[in-house]
Amino acid sequence: MFPQTGHTGAVMSVAFSPNGTQILSGSGDGTIKLWDAVTGKELRTLSGHTSIVYSVAFSPDGTRILSGSWDDTIKLWDAITGKELRTFSGHGNKVNSVAFSPDGTQILSGSADDTIKLWNTTTGKKIRTFSVDTSEAGSVTFSPDGTQILFGSADDTIKLWDVASGKELRTFFGHIIGAGSVTFSPDGTQILSRFDDHTIKLWDVTTGKEIRTFSGHTSDVESVAFSPDSAHILSGSWDGTTRLWNAKNGGEIAQFIGFNDGEWIAITPDGYYNASPNGDRYLNVRVGNEVFGIDEYRDTFYNPQIVEARLQGKPVQTAQTIQNAASLRPPEVIITSPSDSTDLKTKKVEIVAT
Repeated sequence: MFPQTGHTGAVMSVAFSPNGTQILSGSGDGTIKLWDAVTGKELRTLSGHTSIVYSVAFSPDGTRILSGSWDDTIKLWDAITGKELRTFSGHGNKVNSVAFSPDGTQILSGSADDTIKLWNTTTGKKIRTFSVDTSEAGSVTFSPDGTQILFGSADDTIKLWDVASGKELRTFFGHIIGAGSVTFSPDGTQILSRFDDHTIKLWDVTTGKEIRTFSGHTSDVESVAFSPDSAHILSGSWDGTTRLWNAKNGGEIAQFIGFNDGEWIAITPDGYYNASPNGDRYLNVRVGNEVFGIDEYRDTFYNPQIVEARLQGKPVQTAQTIQNAASLRPPEVIITSPSDSTDLKTKKVEIVAT
């Protein structure tokens, strides 16, 4: 792991290059930085925006970089040289999200001016404006085949549009507070959404029906993603956890928690865990109003093999849950005689305990 500290402001957006060798970061300091994913070395800084860079993306072929800023503009950059290729101007407020079409010929931008705009990548000309009915556009994305666009809105809805005609195809209702991020499944048949109601929802694209809700996070969910085979869902939240879910039944598979000192824990819902050498010092077990350290439970629940099997989707028999183990704690023994201050002078002592 290579912690990056080159920005002087908060990092607002990150992206991997298509081949996974480079990392892109956009910051509150108004810059974009390109990093080597293997060595952690900063490759170059892209400067030109005059406000927060809130969204960044690589082109599908990895040769270009797209950035959306709160200076109301979108910029296109050469990923090899770092040269600014074009500025897209036309939004009347901050740009919250940008995306390339799957073939790289079009660009999508969502703004706080209540519009989404579609642009020609080569000419820089605006193709179409989608009005989002006086509701700030949050996240925007193309469907895998490039024929549809999706965005999460501050009015607690998700909208699906046809790219060619500009026609609204469907509105998805179900979240109770917005705005959120949205993404298509790799095959384009499902939609994943997160809003500020601490939940994640899975939707059917064709019918618009909610398939299921994933609940468990205790704070806002900031980001969601599908696994390449659509079998799993990953979510990151302000509650400090990254969670892996089963997309088919909605069950939580594991939580991943990292700490500032580099220690980490991966833990299943029933309490089995794997951890760095000192990671489980952050684990406690609560029984009623009492809180206990993990020491007396470690032999049972520190089990990397079970955690690995769960992550791989393999069935595994477990004999205990953390809830049951906590309720079966040995009774507390209190010695009432002799008292602590007694000076013992014999080899044998009668002990009275309660």
